[in-house]
Order: sequence, then structure tokens, then C-alpha cells
Amino acid sequence: MAKIQKEILIHAPVEKVFAFMSDPHNLPQIWPSMVEVKNAVQNSIGGYNFDWVYKMAGMHFNGASETTEFVQDKRIITQSTKGIESRFVWDYGVEGENTHLSVEIEYKVPIPLIGKLAEAVIVKQNEHEAENLLVNLKDRMEIETPVHA
Repeated sequence: MAKIQKEILIHAPVEKVFAFMSDPHNLPQIWPSMVEVKNAVQNSIGGYNFDWVYKMAGMHFNGASETTEFVQDKRIITQSTKGIESRFVWDYGVEGENTHLSVEIEYKVPIPLIGKLAEAVIVKQNEHEAENLLVNLKDRMEIETPVHA
């Protein structure tokens, strides 16, 4: 399993960032390779189960994920149930009026589909993708939230 760990400080209240990220319909707005999210249904713990289409190495992958842990304004964990095997842990912290967001991603590169040689390239691309996702989220949240000097 490949592993990515990233974090970012967002100049917006944790409640706002958490609300945006807890709705999977918002993911394609900030995640460049997330092509589509559909069939999102809120589950019994407060998160969502949803289907997705993700683009990796120029190929589209269909999959589904479910929220396995949901702690309001603190943590969301999603686990894939089909498609690319993955687990996302989103941890939210408060730093004054800001949100400290960290994400840990574990996933299995679909090697039979892309070939063993391309695995290292894909892992590097996905790491860059995670950085872009967080920067896009930060930009979106801060545009809508005035930053106080």
C-alpha cells in the first residue's frame, strides 16, 4: 500500500471546512482527478456512502466509498468498498480562528492495469494531487472567509 500524509493551515473556522469536506458532492470542486461523485447517501454515523469516478494515469476508475468514522468538526475516515483500494483519514484541529487539516491516505495502486514500472510515477503524481487538493480547499475556504490581520 502506498501512503501519503499532508497537512495545511486554513484561515477559516473548522466548522466551515468540516461542513464542506463532509459532503462528498464537493470533492470534484477541489480535487482535480475526482471526475464525479454520485449516489451519495448519508449513513447512520453522519457521514456518506457514495460512488465516484477517479482519473489516474489517464484512465477512469469507478469505485465506491463509505464513511467509517465521523466525529463532528474533528475527524472523518472513509474506506473504499469497491474500485481502487483506499482509506482516507481527515483530522481537523482548531488553531485560533484557523483550521489545521491533516490527511493520511493509504491506497493500492492498481498495478495489473497500469504496470509495475509505472507504479513509482503514479505514487509521485498522487502525492502532488493530494497537495493540490489541500491548496484548492484552502483557496476556496479563504476566499469565502475574510482573513483578519
